[in-house]
Amino acid sequence: MVIEGVSQQTRVFYLILLYYVAMSPISHLKKLDWWLILIVAIIVGLGIASFHNIGPRSPDFIQRQLIFLGIGIMTMLVVSFFDYRILKNFSSASIFIYLFSLVLLLLALASSEIRGVSSWIVFGNFTFEPAEFAKLAILILLAKYFSQKHVEIYHGHHVLASCLYVLLPAAITLLQPDLGSVIIFFCIWIGILIFAGIKRRHLLIIFMTGVIIATAGWFAVLKPYQKVRITSFINPYLDPRGTGYNTLQSKITFGSGQWFGIAFNKNTPQRAIVPEPYNDFALANFARKFGFVGIVTLMILFLLLFWRIISIAAKANNNFAKLFSLGFLTIIFAHIFINGGVNLGFLPITGIPFSFLSYGGSHLITLMIGLGIIQNIRISTRN
Repeated sequence: MVIEGVSQQTRVFYLILLYYVAMSPISHLKKLDWWLILIVAIIVGLGIASFHNIGPRSPDFIQRQLIFLGIGIMTMLVVSFFDYRILKNFSSASIFIYLFSLVLLLLALASSEIRGVSSWIVFGNFTFEPAEFAKLAILILLAKYFSQKHVEIYHGHHVLASCLYVLLPAAITLLQPDLGSVIIFFCIWIGILIFAGIKRRHLLIIFMTGVIIATAGWFAVLKPYQKVRITSFINPYLDPRGTGYNTLQSKITFGSGQWFGIAFNKNTPQRAIVPEPYNDFALANFARKFGFVGIVTLMILFLLLFWRIISIAAKANNNFAKLFSLGFLTIIFAHIFINGGVNLGFLPITGIPFSFLSYGGSHLITLMIGLGIIQNIRISTRN
């Protein structure tokens, strides 16, 4: 299948990327985990291939995602030169990144609304979503905090203090409103607590507190359209042409791919039959394009990606590196689990992208920054 719509500017951009890679020190390039890079590139490439001919704007989405991928790879390579031990050894570095993410969230909150929310900062024809960067900033700060306090995690005040680091960006993000990103913030927090060795009693208390807060939030915080999103997935047939439409179409799209999908069947219309096929329902669109075999292949690729990250975490020689790597894995897993649940109709629609598969530069480039730090962890461990 030939991907159309790739402009001359995009080709030039990739030539610049290849030149940058070629000019990088050979000794540094040899130490990179190229299997990790290859796996990510294949997953993103499959996502781009699934965009082919599914709508009138497909060429534009394909071209932009190719540019995002190129920028992401270049960013990852640049970050891989950065000594992550600065984040481990100096609290000021992690605090600065955290405070900078809060400023970006406030700027987004003060910006004009797009589709009813103030979650983006606009740069010409491109938009940046600060909540994606905030996920990484929260992870860095929590990894730094618990790399020092993990032996004292049985003290409840450490759990409370770490929660405050999450509550501040969560409160700003809720005002935008972006409930999906808030969920990811707390997934990162819970993941780091578990990896740091939190007591089961404290984990149970957190769970019960979460239930109470969620109940209060239902009545006092959530807007009517957000409540409808949450309740419509339980029985979408109550309003199949309204609130339940997206869930039903996603299920239909998922099943229509059957074993091998429609991507190579010229007799089957390629146009998407699910809303938001590039973003929220990219997985359903992918299933229709490449079928059950494609989904299994995709899951195998993610398992290989997880294995590479876990192996780097296992060989790391300090707690910060281990917690950051496993926390970063938590970010990817949470996006896959929640978005996959939405696409299959098991979870309410939250607007959370499917990592590396959904269209969007903010999420992809942020993940590449995280992978750059992980690459440096690997390089530092091997030195």
